Amino acid sequence: MKRAIIFVNGELPNLDAARTLLRDDDYIIAADGGTRHALALGLVPSVVIGDLDSLGAVNLPASVDVIQYPADKDETDLELALLHARERGFDEILLIGALGGRLDQTLGNLSLLSDPIWDGVDVRMDDGVEQVFFARKQAQIQGRIGEIVSLIPWRGDVAIANTEGLRWSLQNEILYAHQTRGISNELTAENAHVEIDDGLLLIIHTRDLTGF
Repeated sequence: MKRAIIFVNGELPNLDAARTLLRDDDYIIAADGGTRHALALGLVPSVVIGDLDSLGAVNLPASVDVIQYPADKDETDLELALLHARERGFDEILLIGALGGRLDQTLGNLSLLSDPIWDGVDVRMDDGVEQVFFARKQAQIQGRIGEIVSLIPWRGDVAIANTEGLRWSLQNEILYAHQTRGISNELTAENAHVEIDDGLLLIIHTRDLTGF
């Protein structure tokens, strides 16, 4: 099945790095002001969703489906876009532009992905520089040797069964929510693996774009 990409109205620090994330058959969703990122990459969204308060003066082709909600709503534009992708049955969703800018928005975006409804769905935030996602049972991280991988317990302690391909390995150990032990690990292989016994783990992979 095709993948859904949701463009969000956060920061996109490197357009060329973001461009490497794209596939020709992606289904493009723009969450309100995230439309600007899609257009900057030469993409026309299939659908634009939100209250449109951040869209600005953008001329969209008639082929774009615009779903407008009232400004006085309980959900953020990203939440509405995620629900749209879920209703369409996508099992792989990539959020581009969901990081940076307002801290409250970034934390809110992370909280959305911690919802148990995403169990079994590969949903990640990525801007080409950082990849951010939650792991509940296991995770694969692909990158270049030496790149930073941080393992952060979310909403409580996380029991790690084992890790492979990371400089500081964990075997049958606990990452405690009030400590920072999992910050700034490093890839020692192009593919790393994390296996989890219990808990919700936030994984942040920071790429090395030297010479990009």
